[in-house]
Amino acid sequence: MSLLISTWIKFFFLFAPFFVLSMFLALTRGETSAVRRQVANKAIISSVVISLILFFFGGSLFAVLGITLDAFRLGSGVLLFLSALSLVRDGTRNHAVGMPSEEREDVSVVPLAVPIIIGPATIGTILVYGAELHGWEMALGLGGLLLALASLTLILYSASLIERLLGRTGLNVLSKITGLILAAMASQIFMSGLMGFLQPVIGQ
Repeated sequence: MSLLISTWIKFFFLFAPFFVLSMFLALTRGETSAVRRQVANKAIISSVVISLILFFFGGSLFAVLGITLDAFRLGSGVLLFLSALSLVRDGTRNHAVGMPSEEREDVSVVPLAVPIIIGPATIGTILVYGAELHGWEMALGLGGLLLALASLTLILYSASLIERLLGRTGLNVLSKITGLILAAMASQIFMSGLMGFLQPVIGQ
């Protein structure tokens, strides 16, 4: 049960929910609550499908590409740290900066699900967690992932209310706090990969 809770919390902050919320509000400004809920549903369903594919087939992908888990830990740790840095510095994720400014007919999949919810750093981290867990741990990890997406769904459903309560300044502050937590997670993932590389040398 502790693994379920810890995985839920890790994935919750990994999805940077308050940044997602601020982008969701910007992309759906002027829309009715019903339209916002429809956009949220499509975005979350798309994110669930993408996350499940990454979570379950990450190990096979490593084998096909000849990439070790420790190497991927290092790479995804760096990406996640850069994402966290942009959240702390600007209140936005670095891979969302280039998002087209013109209006889209349907923003639920692109850019909301990808790359705002599921971006490069998120993809790398989900692959790492999926490859690390086995047996019951994988079931608990999957439960944590789905709980995190369910929590994100509730936040998006409450977007209008949260916007009125916190205001743009409050959302920006929460995004920066999320960035700090993501930076700590990135450091942990990077150090795990580094220790994996150094372990054979230390053991000699």
